[in-house]
Amino acid sequence: MTATAIRSGILRRRLVQQLTRDGALRSRYWHEAFSAVPRELFVPRFTRREGSDLVTYRAGDPDYLAAVYSDVSLNTRYDIHGTAVSSSSQPSMMARMCEALAPAGDRLPVLDLGTGPGYNAALLCHRYGSDRVVSRDVDPNIVTDAAKHLAEAGYSPTLTLGNGAEGCPGNAPYGALIATYGTGRIPDAWRHQVARGGNIVANIGNGLVALTIGDHRSATGHFLPSLAAFMRARPTADAAPAPARTYAGTVATATGHMQEIELSAAPGEDMPQFLGSLVHPDVVDFSLLLDGQSVHCLAHPRSRSWARITPGPDGTARLDHGGPRNLWAERAPLISRWAAADQPNADAYSLTVYPTGQHELRLGDSFWSLPE
Repeated sequence: MTATAIRSGILRRRLVQQLTRDGALRSRYWHEAFSAVPRELFVPRFTRREGSDLVTYRAGDPDYLAAVYSDVSLNTRYDIHGTAVSSSSQPSMMARMCEALAPAGDRLPVLDLGTGPGYNAALLCHRYGSDRVVSRDVDPNIVTDAAKHLAEAGYSPTLTLGNGAEGCPGNAPYGALIATYGTGRIPDAWRHQVARGGNIVANIGNGLVALTIGDHRSATGHFLPSLAAFMRARPTADAAPAPARTYAGTVATATGHMQEIELSAAPGEDMPQFLGSLVHPDVVDFSLLLDGQSVHCLAHPRSRSWARITPGPDGTARLDHGGPRNLWAERAPLISRWAAADQPNADAYSLTVYPTGQHELRLGDSFWSLPE
């Protein structure tokens, strides 16, 4: 065994120990999978964020293996705007999602949407066997690279090319489905391709949810305690949505309606952002520093609606907004209800997706029908 292989094994064990201490890894099966699969085989070159910088690592660099086995997302591909479109996701998030998987039966395949470098597919192969894993990505170059990485690691899942929103009908039904990219709503195809009693584990908005398939292809379950915002779904390999900075100048200088509002929580905090992402799957959230003060901004490109929320020192804020929609008014009721309920974590919320596709969010006795 080479010195590199020995060091890889040591660092992998340390990461597994960390994930176990933090509660991300709980079961023997996933503990074994994360212990067995060498992450470096899937990311021979990547960048990761270090402070305000993106640092590139390549196999053979002095700190390469230490970076590979850090609990952070490792970006492997970017679009024309410089936005990351493929990565090896943060191991703790992957572990929590894998632990939430509960396939129906022990023979149906598991569908992995968002192949990326192939590391998550390898973990699934180790847990369920390569013959029970189907993985799909929209980008042919990503699928080609993942196939090489998986073969080198000794795994051979079924790799397919296509839009993840369509699931993968050719290999259905599935015992479970895991999607490692962000989506605004659970696509109908997912509910129809997972067997009754199986589940869907996905990143919707800024939350991670585990939904069990019930009668008539309904799906219901709770959000996991951890929040996450994965890379957004791409309908095609060359899709490159405009990044948030595109709207910064317009929102910063726009004039419209102005009013004073009460703030039950800072709009940029994690839970208000989580609730906002569920109400607004197609609204861009970002913060700006205007006149030395942090301002939270919302932009809805399709309707050209926008909002600026400038917090004051006494629990109030100045709301400036324009366009046909008052974006802040649409999400404020959920944030107020969360604050009145003593600011619970995300796992206090449940989600039901009805056979019609309608999404309903619940907190205790309160419920909200989420817009399409």
